[in-house]
Amino acid sequence: MKKIIKELGPYFVIVIFVILIRSFLVTPGLVNGSSMENTLFDNDLVIVNKIALKKGIDRFDIVVVNYNNDTLIKRIIGLPNEKVSYIDDKLYINDELIEMPLDFEYTSDFELITGKDEYIVLGDNRNVSKDSRSIGPIKRDNIKGKVNFVLFPFKRFGVIK
Repeated sequence: MKKIIKELGPYFVIVIFVILIRSFLVTPGLVNGSSMENTLFDNDLVIVNKIALKKGIDRFDIVVVNYNNDTLIKRIIGLPNEKVSYIDDKLYINDELIEMPLDFEYTSDFELITGKDEYIVLGDNRNVSKDSRSIGPIKRDNIKGKVNFVLFPFKRFGVIK
């Protein structure tokens, strides 16, 4: 019995180590659908960085959100206690024009207001995205990690820009 424990001990430690890493640091994620195109594509394998949330959530971060038993990958547009407006395809935060770091498809006009610990998330492919325009602001507790690295397919392997 001691021999079996001695032989299996290192494997047990490895399994515990992997479980801890996946639970608290990083985990793989799979993109489902086209709502983040042309940044992420259907079936892309990405790294969800849970520990990065400790540093805070910034505008334009890509995050994983749990919403009604669905896992969504979206881009942060609005931060807590902000009025977010899209008017004539331009982003306004608290009535101030914000320059977008990326080109997005046309975004229909809307206005949303966030409360404490709430965020506005949008997909990059706005025409097909289920996001805050239809589900409202997202609570901070529903944001599970940041996505900033593609593992597969290998032709896009690397940091997301």
